[in-house]
Amino acid sequence: MGSVTAPDAGLDAFEEHRTTLTAVAYRMLGRFADAEDVVQEAWLRWSGADRAAVRDARGYLVRVTTRLAIDRLRQAQARREAYVGPWLPEPVVTDFGASVPDTAERAMLADSVSLAVLVVLETLSPLERAVFVLREAFGFPYQDIAQALDRSEAAVRQLAGRARRHVEERRPRFDVDPVRRRDLTERFLAAATGGSIDDMLALLAPDVRLVSDGGGKVKAALRVIESADKVGRFLLAVAGETFGATAAPEVRFAEVNGAPAVLLFLGGRLDSLVSLEAADGRIAEIHLIRNPDKLTALRP
Repeated sequence: MGSVTAPDAGLDAFEEHRTTLTAVAYRMLGRFADAEDVVQEAWLRWSGADRAAVRDARGYLVRVTTRLAIDRLRQAQARREAYVGPWLPEPVVTDFGASVPDTAERAMLADSVSLAVLVVLETLSPLERAVFVLREAFGFPYQDIAQALDRSEAAVRQLAGRARRHVEERRPRFDVDPVRRRDLTERFLAAATGGSIDDMLALLAPDVRLVSDGGGKVKAALRVIESADKVGRFLLAVAGETFGATAAPEVRFAEVNGAPAVLLFLGGRLDSLVSLEAADGRIAEIHLIRNPDKLTALRP
C-alpha cells in the first residue's frame, strides 16, 4: 500500500496569509505583477526557513515581503524616471463583496488602494511608503513595523508621522460614495459617446485633470491635461475616434482599485480603462490607462 503524503503545514500557513502579503506588496509597488513576484520570493524564503523557530508566521511573512518589496521598489524607481508620459499604477479589480461587509472598513480598503492614493505614495521614500502602508492600511503596531524594517520604534514613529503629513498634504479630497460615483461614471460615458461638449462640460469640475498612461506603447497624452475645456475637447476627440470606428468597442463596468471604472474592449481585447474621481458632484480627475502591459493582468 502506498504511503499518504502528510499535509504541508508550512504551505497551509503561507496560503492563509497570501492575500495579506499580496495586498501589502501591491500597495508598496503599484504593480500586481511585481507584487506576485515578491510574494513568490517570500514563499521561497519561507519554504527554506526553520519554521519551527518562527512563533508568528504572519509577522515573519509580512516582514520578509516588506523587505523584498522595498528592494524591488528601489530598483523600479530608475525605470519610472525613464517612463514615457505620466505613470499610473497597474489597476486591479477590487470587488470586496461580502468578505468586507462593514461600510467603514470597505471605505478604508478602497481608499488605501485607490489610484489617486497610490500615485501619492510614489512620492514617498521606500521606507516611508513601507511604514505608511503597514500602519495606515493594515494597522500594524509600531513595534511590529520596527521589527519588520529593523529600525527602532522611535524611528518608525518619525517615519510614520512624516509620511502621514506628506500624504495628507497631497491626497486629493474626492467623494468615495460608490453609488454617486457609478452614476457619474454612467453619465460621463453617455456624454462622451453623445458627442456634446456642453453635456461633457456640465460634468467636469473647472480644474479637472486628465492623466493618461500609455507607457509609450500606444497613443496617449504625454502630459497631464488640465481645465474643463481642454479635457472635455480631448475626451470627445478620443471618443469620436473610438466609438466612430467600424468596430465599436464593447463597454463593461467593474470595480477597480475601489472605484467604478469603464473597461473598453476592442476585438475581445481590453484596450482602455477609464476611472473617475469626483468632488462636489463633478468629475475632478480622470485616469485613462492604455498601456497594454498594465491591462493584461487585470484580475481580482
